Amino acid sequence: MGKTASETLAVIGLGKLGLGTAACLADRGYRVIGVDNNPAVVAAVNAGRSPLYEPGLEELMGRVRGKLTATGDYRQAIDNSGVVFIFVGTPSDPDGRFSTKDIEAVTREIAPHLKNREDFPVIVLRSTVLPGVCDDVIRPLLEKLSGRRCGVDFGLCHNPETLALGSVIHDFLNPDVVIIGESDARSGEAVSGIYQKVCAGNPPLVRTSLANAEMAKVALNVFLTLKMSFANTLAEMCEKIPGGDVDVISRVLGYHPAIGRKFLAGAIGYGGPCFPRDTRAFAAFARQTGSQAKLARAAEEVNASQAARVVRMVREKLGDLTGKTIAVLGLTYKPNTDIVLDSDSVKIAAALLGAGARLNVYDPAGMENAGKVLGRDNIRYAASAPDCLRGAELCILATPWDEFKDLKPEDFVRNMKKPVLLDCWRLLRRPEFLTRLDYLAVGLNQER
Repeated sequence: MGKTASETLAVIGLGKLGLGTAACLADRGYRVIGVDNNPAVVAAVNAGRSPLYEPGLEELMGRVRGKLTATGDYRQAIDNSGVVFIFVGTPSDPDGRFSTKDIEAVTREIAPHLKNREDFPVIVLRSTVLPGVCDDVIRPLLEKLSGRRCGVDFGLCHNPETLALGSVIHDFLNPDVVIIGESDARSGEAVSGIYQKVCAGNPPLVRTSLANAEMAKVALNVFLTLKMSFANTLAEMCEKIPGGDVDVISRVLGYHPAIGRKFLAGAIGYGGPCFPRDTRAFAAFARQTGSQAKLARAAEEVNASQAARVVRMVREKLGDLTGKTIAVLGLTYKPNTDIVLDSDSVKIAAALLGAGARLNVYDPAGMENAGKVLGRDNIRYAASAPDCLRGAELCILATPWDEFKDLKPEDFVRNMKKPVLLDCWRLLRRPEFLTRLDYLAVGLNQER
């Protein structure tokens, strides 16, 4: 006999976050039905394979084959599930707010299948939205198209994801906090019960209103952009004071319990699909409410200047860049992902190409995606990190992949025309590199 609806969960949208979540839930004993409109994704999931790059996911998919299935049929998923998680994108509108177009489309697919349910299914939005979307958009759509009442016949929760690409599995199973906005207590209990079953370490559960949950997620991400932009401002200042070292300053700040060590590296700008988008949306929502968002706008301004700052450092070292070969190690917006959206590494590469330089580039996972942005003119996509260095007059270490920690000074000396390293993250700040290379770094004053 199959599992009951209360033991079966549906996950709508099998991207990196949705599929990672679905696989974790299946690994913790639930039967999970995934829904995706891409037949290739559905086929891969049903074959026990991951159709996308995310560390640890391929192994996990093999382990949950049969417990996690996929379909393009909403009825099959909704009719057989007690809780339905929605993972769909909310890209920026022209005014900076989150678009709810895809969420509304999914809601229209779900609602008719609630009409004849005799139990109490719970719809859980995991996508990032602005306050008011659940109460003013999703709830009315569900009620209108199903003919049922929220809080009586079905439940609605906003359980915003706090997952980072590159560590989706770990983050889902070990959350710092679980945020549950609920239309009613019964719905909140259903969702909190799932987390109590699957998560390690008994994480704090914050149960609140739908609007508070919506605001909390956006506020969390925007606060992190403030922290990163502050660290990057410190890095720039440290470059101009005698003996300045942003790592020392960040370490001191990190010891303070009100600050903490994370997101204080002081390097290049933040990117990816969330931080830039969420900061824009926060500022747009502030305008809508008649509030001010000066700090968010300041974070955006600081972030927008980071790639140009690195290019200035390259110009100061090499002068005119026309015809000069520069190596760029790392193209993704951070390690352990293949995403290059809003990546400062790619922005730096594009600016160097625009200045007439020739590039060698390498990234462990992001080459294909970067190629779609940077093209093929005056750029060589290298087969490895040492190969990327070949013939270069300067190397920019732009994304701090662990793989690059294995590089040796000999790799630079042997392969480069001139062994000059600009280390944006101070990843190779070790004595052997400082003595054997012309070592430059973001966040350090290196006047000699």
